[in-house]
Amino acid sequence: MMNYELTLCPKFFSFNIQHSKFNMPIIAPSLLSSNFLNLEADCKMLNESEADWFHLDVMDGHFVPNISFGPMLISFFRKATSKICDVHLMIENPGQYAEAFKKAGADILSVHMEACPHLHRNIQQIKSLGMQASVAVNPHTPVESLKDILADIDMVCLMSVNPGFGGQSFIPHTLTKIKQLREMIDEQSLKVKIEVDGGVTLDNARSILAAGADVLVAGNTVFSSADPKATIAALKKM
Repeated sequence: MMNYELTLCPKFFSFNIQHSKFNMPIIAPSLLSSNFLNLEADCKMLNESEADWFHLDVMDGHFVPNISFGPMLISFFRKATSKICDVHLMIENPGQYAEAFKKAGADILSVHMEACPHLHRNIQQIKSLGMQASVAVNPHTPVESLKDILADIDMVCLMSVNPGFGGQSFIPHTLTKIKQLREMIDEQSLKVKIEVDGGVTLDNARSILAAGADVLVAGNTVFSSADPKATIAALKKM
């Protein structure tokens, strides 16, 4: 089995650079929209594509009204790729499971601000386990609420749809939130990535990136495409 820790480290830490309009976006297809009857083929396609990360959505049926998968399936994704495994926890009590997701192979772990009454403790736990720490925020959560935690994290995952289901339409107000968050990050000269998750398409990706985003999570847009590799390449060139 590939020693992914050694393989991933140089590439993984290389994403900690300042945002620039000249940087190519990071493309993170969401496997939630993949064909679960043919996951091996979809993983192979992503490995051969220009996709940078695997985005893996974990749902518990409590924090969001849906159930997806847990550490066991993530461990299979980990074995299927040397690319970054970007794990997005849409669950209650994420601290209870952080170690399990690390063991499963997560490189980045996103926890929801709304699910973490002791968010700083959760961030410190994630980092102590050797993962990069990301905070996800729902569409109704103002970006100003991130002010006191920004310096402690590596990424913010801005939800541009209501979490829990794939295939939803992008919420336009997210563009304003991206701009506000980018200003907050730049004012503090921080190296925090902005990931936008939900409703990303070939039609709106350019606007999302122009607002200040670094990472595009695209599920339905990629996996429902007639040519997923070409769609990923088009997003990469935005």
